[in-house]
Amino acid sequence: MSATDQNLTAAHAEVKAEIARTDTKTGLLLAFVGAVLAGAWTAARDLPMNLPAYLVGGLGMALLVAAAGLLLRSTRPNLRGRHGFPLWATLTAEEVRGAVARDLVAGLSRLAVAKFTGLRRAVDLTCAGGALLILAALLTVGGAA
Repeated sequence: MSATDQNLTAAHAEVKAEIARTDTKTGLLLAFVGAVLAGAWTAARDLPMNLPAYLVGGLGMALLVAAAGLLLRSTRPNLRGRHGFPLWATLTAEEVRGAVARDLVAGLSRLAVAKFTGLRRAVDLTCAGGALLILAALLTVGGAA
């Protein structure tokens, strides 16, 4: 195996590992966001809240729902034929070798960056939504009008 092939193999393995790590983080964050949404909804139903708490809490819940949407989009399989199974299924053996040599690592790298960007945005939305839910709880407990 040539040095170029070894470098390509190492880059491919590294990108696949990054995609797996990002998918794992995405799954964990999605479970966390779901638990926070369920807990906040349950708490909001049982507490006598004032208008500011409803408004801030509603915005916090909306941000968490948006974060969940980003997370789901990040884990959605790409079946459009670019750098995925449908593309490989339509190629001959020679075409696959050529495509692998020039496109596989680049395509997987773009996929990893897209997944990571979605995860980063979802984390930001989760933090903002959580902060707003905490503020809504403080408004409820403090009785701000």
